[in-house]
Amino acid sequence: MTKAYWIARMDIHDPERYKDYIAASKLAFDKYDAHFLARGGTITELEGTARHRNVVIEFPSMKAALECYNSPEYQVASKIRQEAAEGEMVLVEGI
Repeated sequence: MTKAYWIARMDIHDPERYKDYIAASKLAFDKYDAHFLARGGTITELEGTARHRNVVIEFPSMKAALECYNSPEYQVASKIRQEAAEGEMVLVEGI
């Protein structure tokens, strides 16, 4: 089975509220066997405009990644994230 990855690039404008997102999203990530490969950390801007926070999350499959995103647990967390940050998220199938 091919793994899949969420790639998220965020600018956080409410760090305290973003902590609530991290806590709330843990329920969905645990349920769908998500593994963080990158979560924040130091970045080096190579091309384009970088965001403040960059995250790569590995899932066992595209199905699991989509189910996680669409789950009631993650949708609660997503609303919190949208209040606290602005950015982009994509789902990429692995090779």
